[in-house]
Amino acid sequence: MNQFISQNIYSRQILWQRPCNDWHQGEKQLSTLRQLQKTWEYLPVTERTEKLSIFAEKLFNEKENLSQMICEEVGRCLSECRAELDKSIDLIRYYSHLAPELLSRKTIATQARLSQVAFEPLGTVFAVMPWNYPVWQILRFAIPALCAGNACWVKPAPTVGRISEALFNLMDDDLPCKLAWLSHQDVPQAISSCDALAFTGSAQTGKHLAAIAGANLKKCVLELGGSNAFIVLSDADLKVAAADACHSRFRDAGQSCNAAKRIILVDEIADKFLEYFLSNCRKLTAGNPQDSSTSLALLHLPQAPSQMQSLVDDAISKGAKCLLGGQLIAGQSYYPATVLDKVSQNARVAQEEVFGPIASIMRAKNIEHAIELSNDTPFGLGACIYSANIDRAWDIARKLNVGSVFINRHTSSDLRLPFGGVKASGFGRELSEFGLYEFVNVKTYWQK
Repeated sequence: MNQFISQNIYSRQILWQRPCNDWHQGEKQLSTLRQLQKTWEYLPVTERTEKLSIFAEKLFNEKENLSQMICEEVGRCLSECRAELDKSIDLIRYYSHLAPELLSRKTIATQARLSQVAFEPLGTVFAVMPWNYPVWQILRFAIPALCAGNACWVKPAPTVGRISEALFNLMDDDLPCKLAWLSHQDVPQAISSCDALAFTGSAQTGKHLAAIAGANLKKCVLELGGSNAFIVLSDADLKVAAADACHSRFRDAGQSCNAAKRIILVDEIADKFLEYFLSNCRKLTAGNPQDSSTSLALLHLPQAPSQMQSLVDDAISKGAKCLLGGQLIAGQSYYPATVLDKVSQNARVAQEEVFGPIASIMRAKNIEHAIELSNDTPFGLGACIYSANIDRAWDIARKLNVGSVFINRHTSSDLRLPFGGVKASGFGRELSEFGLYEFVNVKTYWQK
């Protein structure tokens, strides 16, 4: 990869392009960013958050323009892009309000005359970011890191350079958050030259980058893939569960790490649930993502439709039954909403992260079997449980090896709660106060 190229996913028209910087240019930019960080670090937290609040207002004023750009460049439905901008603006306002309190020194009673804990920045955080939420993913890590006094050097995905540039153009020059127009080959050098790493993307790439960070003793936070279980028990409200499952699996064309990907049904309600679920899925309409009638987004990467077909063919060869979709449409940038029933645990859709509109239905003999199926995955990002028996749902939740469990709601993220996973879904947390503390030196002060 030696250049960044953005195109309209629907028309395939090239919208914007620029070459990568070489490492000499990157090193010069990093040196300037480090100097900027030193000034930023010694500002009072309230001054930092005030500057970020100004940025939030600029983002609010440009919301519609940026939503249109994401829609064109990523291929998601326009309403979904607007929701991304709304959540990003809320994120900045959330941290601007809470960071001064959360980052204040904490006095601890000891035998010392005065002992305190302070939260001080690590320095410059290098970030490698994905294409699927080009505003939200960047700001989700950058805003708390900036509040804490860090600088952020961000390498965007090579297919979303235009929207990334538009986003960063809204930031004032004294904000230490800059784009790193680097090629993939210069990423190891960037990691070793910075003080920490933030990465969102695939587990395979995450392992590679974490190894580089580890070899250089750099703190890192990894938000990797997911294969979230959506568990439906016999006493659940099946109509509600089916509607939620359809929304969670097919929003953004399934191109979300936190989407419901494996729908686990206890046997006695499986057929009835599928009636409701298929009724919702059949209403999904693919087309121009700017059209308000379109409810199934495009797939961003050109090879994605054929990859979805390969996954479907593998599942069917291992015993799955295709109830909806499952047929590649030649020349199109989307894949039809697909529902596979009776998916085997050794099928690729059960063991890999499926980044597209394929719902895998698994049938559980009982609750214990549902828990077993849910945990039988390399990933551990999130899961949800639908049941009228809340006490039992909480008991099941404690047995699921994931970073978050939602009861009677599909998995999502909330600014006020930590977000992240275990196993191949990565480590570290974003959002909430816990995300604020990821890129800080928790420093002890002791006075005799």
